[in-house]
Amino acid sequence: MNFHTRDLNETPDREDAAAALDVLRAWAKTASEAEISQLDPSVARLVPGLVPEDYPTLSREYPADFAVDGDYKASLPDLQNGPSSLIRGAKQQIQHVGISNFRLPIRFHRKRGEDLTLETSVTGTVSLEAEKKGINMSRIMRSFYKHAERTFSFEVIEAALDDYKSDLESFDARIQMRFSYPVKVESLRSGLSGYQYYDIALELVEQNGVRQKIMHLDYVYSSTCPCSLELSEHARMSRGQLATPHSQRSVARISVVVDCDADCLWFEDLIELCRRAVPTETQVMVKREDEQAFAELNAANPIFVEDAARSFCAELLADHHVGDFRIIASHQESLHSHDAVSVLTEGPTFAADSLDPKLFNTLFHVG
Repeated sequence: MNFHTRDLNETPDREDAAAALDVLRAWAKTASEAEISQLDPSVARLVPGLVPEDYPTLSREYPADFAVDGDYKASLPDLQNGPSSLIRGAKQQIQHVGISNFRLPIRFHRKRGEDLTLETSVTGTVSLEAEKKGINMSRIMRSFYKHAERTFSFEVIEAALDDYKSDLESFDARIQMRFSYPVKVESLRSGLSGYQYYDIALELVEQNGVRQKIMHLDYVYSSTCPCSLELSEHARMSRGQLATPHSQRSVARISVVVDCDADCLWFEDLIELCRRAVPTETQVMVKREDEQAFAELNAANPIFVEDAARSFCAELLADHHVGDFRIIASHQESLHSHDAVSVLTEGPTFAADSLDPKLFNTLFHVG
């Protein structure tokens, strides 16, 4: 049997269309629903019984000139603000609901020098009462954008929190801002300088009518094991054996409640506090004399993870800017295939019986 296919470049007439429709309907009688559903929706409508006869023909063109007026907006469905009968699951209060990691440029003051504009990741959440279905999450962004052009201060973030707390009719609210803050640091001996970047997060939390201002800082340093240092020296002295102590890149996450009655706690102040506690901060610009100096600095400051936590603690306790605080330290061992960690808290703000199972995984800082 010979088949003669029609030239596809020819324009089909009504008779051709009717014949094609007959073929489609004949095929549909034996085809499964899954096979039919894979058809283009506009073609599937031609199959009897698949789509109601009175189903409207829908436009497949984007209406670029369509304008929205007040009446049209009022007619739009809003499921998130629907009645409590639409709630799925338990009618339970939700402590945090909102958006995470929307980014925008924010201008920050430095302790010395001109302001800096940094890409900032913002997380905004509110509490949700048990009888409410949900929130309009875009309001959080809109509220924050009203204040985004202002140079950051906790007063600015409070104004943003006030706005979206009011818009969303919530009793608790939180804003967190994360960014990488550059500070130029000098090398140990060569006279070179370069930028060290510090991961910083700022939080404003309102709970039960009480507000707290919180600053988080990740401080990266080198930790030389005191035990390994002594054993290496023992090998040298007793047997003339060359040995080196192990040291590793380490991270401390310092979280502090900022005293609202004290003067400003600058980012640079908290960084310098960490340097006083543990001076073996990782280096940016290094020549041979700097590398030797760093080896000497580590030997002068050997430190276990317990020592690190307590050293940071001593400096924080002495600073009048700081209220409650938490120190999380991780020494990412070069001797072991596991890490050495410690957590030290002061005051009720950060006290917790349980830890996030992935908490220490977030303390890795890679090059």
